[in-house]
Amino acid sequence: MRFIDEALLTVKSGRGGDGCVSFRREKYVPRGGPDGGDGGRGGHVILHADPQVNTLLDIGRSRTFRAQSGEPGRGKNCTGRTGEDRFIRLPIGTIVRHRDSGELVIDLDTPGMEVVIAAGGRGGRGNTSYTTSTHQAPREWEPGGDSVVLELALELKLVADVGLLGLPNAGKSTFLSRVSAAHPRIADYPFTTLAPQLGIVELDAERRIVVADIPGIIEGAHEGVGLGLDFLRHLERTRVLLHLLDPFERDLEGLLHDHRVIRGELSQYSAEFATRPKLTVLNKGDLIPKEDREALRRDLAAAIGEPVAWISGVTGKGIPLVLERLWDQIRSTEAAESAPNSADRGSEPHAS
Repeated sequence: MRFIDEALLTVKSGRGGDGCVSFRREKYVPRGGPDGGDGGRGGHVILHADPQVNTLLDIGRSRTFRAQSGEPGRGKNCTGRTGEDRFIRLPIGTIVRHRDSGELVIDLDTPGMEVVIAAGGRGGRGNTSYTTSTHQAPREWEPGGDSVVLELALELKLVADVGLLGLPNAGKSTFLSRVSAAHPRIADYPFTTLAPQLGIVELDAERRIVVADIPGIIEGAHEGVGLGLDFLRHLERTRVLLHLLDPFERDLEGLLHDHRVIRGELSQYSAEFATRPKLTVLNKGDLIPKEDREALRRDLAAAIGEPVAWISGVTGKGIPLVLERLWDQIRSTEAAESAPNSADRGSEPHAS
């Protein structure tokens, strides 16, 4: 399936139905009164954040979504039928902006979230609504409200707990397939991952981690080299970054170079990434002699000033410990994010 993370669309709500001018014609009623009904409301265009949708592929490059217009009122005080709403199912994490101004309209970051993006026109009043004690045979009526037309630009930023970082062939796809039910493409050539992948890791019955994998980042990605630049936006919503390094046939200096390349590209893309919690992991531990692994891990940790762990994406060794460390970092980040809100709530006066 093709992965589309940007799209343009036009939405148009339904027009409101016109009010009706009508008078009763009844036996034994020489002068029937007004009985024109109101028009029906036009349909809304509603955006829905659907967990079952993973891409903007169905939206396409440019497409128009129209809601149904309301029907006009009728005699005998019959109100016109309301136009059917038009629902647009979008992936969680879709950012909606005005196409021309770039102004943010809504961020669909919550599963099941719904928002009326274009309200339908209200139904016009029929002549019954204009009846008064001194104006008993009105012929006035009201047209239905106009529809709303919006030109929108959509941008998808995946919502995940952990984002995978690494050069091409660092083993990110192997790691994701090992810890989750995701099935990314795995091969011994660069850029086997051509689109972001999501995997759900079940630590136990009550703990779950969502992991996002993007195409490998290479030097110069922030200037458009390789594939990483187009997909770095999908790491913006992650809480923790897992940086995978490939130590096979690499000495300490080579690993430090690889580490600096990835971190440098991140900082060039967004300075905010510098403060994001990160965990550096040496992958492919099954290919390194046992006596060399611990020394390399210790030297790398001292050089970068961060904890470093060993894993093997093929055998699974070391992965459970890394997942537990990721879980602890996620919980710490969540606690830090909620702390200011808790302080604000604590300072509010209590209702008497």
